[in-house]
Amino acid sequence: MKKYLKKELIVDIILPNYNGASSIKRSINSVISQSFKNWKLFIIDDGSKDNSKKIINKFKNININKIYLNRNRGVSYCRNLGIKKSKSKYIAFIDSDDYWTKNKLREQIKFMEKFYYKFTYSDYTPFKVVNKKKIIKKKINSPVSFTYNKFINNTTIAMSTVVIHRSILGKIKFKNFTICEDYLFKCELLKKNKIANKINKNTMFYQISKNSKQSNKLKNIYWIWYINKKYNKLSSYKNLKSVICIIFNSIKKYGFK
Repeated sequence: MKKYLKKELIVDIILPNYNGASSIKRSINSVISQSFKNWKLFIIDDGSKDNSKKIINKFKNININKIYLNRNRGVSYCRNLGIKKSKSKYIAFIDSDDYWTKNKLREQIKFMEKFYYKFTYSDYTPFKVVNKKKIIKKKINSPVSFTYNKFINNTTIAMSTVVIHRSILGKIKFKNFTICEDYLFKCELLKKNKIANKINKNTMFYQISKNSKQSNKLKNIYWIWYINKKYNKLSSYKNLKSVICIIFNSIKKYGFK
C-alpha cells in the first residue's frame, strides 16, 4: 500500500455548487472522511440563493478552499475555475448532491499509481430522496474500460467517480453548455488519452433529483446529438447510432422514470 501512496501525493477535488443546501454537507463530509488525507477541496459556490453559503462556512478544515461567485455562471465555469486554481498531480470531481465511499481516493489513486493510468472511474449507486427518505437503486456496473469510440455509444462514466492525471488536460476545458458539458469533456479526454480505466470498486452514490440529467431526457438527447455533430464531427449515421445506444443504455441503468 505505502509503495503506491507516497506522502507528497496530492489530489485536488473540485466541487461546484448551486442551491445545494439540502445535500452539500453530506458531500463535503464524504471528502473530509476519506481515509486518504492528502487532498485539497475547492468548493465553488455558483451564486446560490439558498442556505448553501452558511452551510459551507461552517467547515473550517484548512484543506478546504471556498470560492463564492457573485452571480450564477454555470457548472462548466465553476469546474474550469477549480481546475485553474488547482496545482496537484491528480484532479477529482464531485457534485454537491453526490457523495463518496470512505476509501474512494485511497483505492483509486493507488490504482492509478500502480498501473500508470491517467483517466479512471468506478461503479456507482444511484439513489433518490423521497419525503426525506433515501431510496437506494441498483448499482451501476460500468464497462472495464472506455475508448472514445466506445464512450460515444455508452456514457457510463459518472463525473463524480472520475479522477484524472493533470498531464492529460492540456487545454481541454468544460464548454459552457447548460447540459451534457461533461459528455464533451470526457470525449475530449478520450480523444487525447485514448483510454479510461475502471477501478473495480463502487466508490460513489449518485443522487437522481428532479434537476438531474436523468430528469431531462429530451434535452439530453438533443445536446448529445448537437455535440456529436458540431464537436465530435460524427456522420449522420454514427450520430444516430450514438444517440440510440445512449438512450438504450440510460433505460438499462435508470429505467423509464
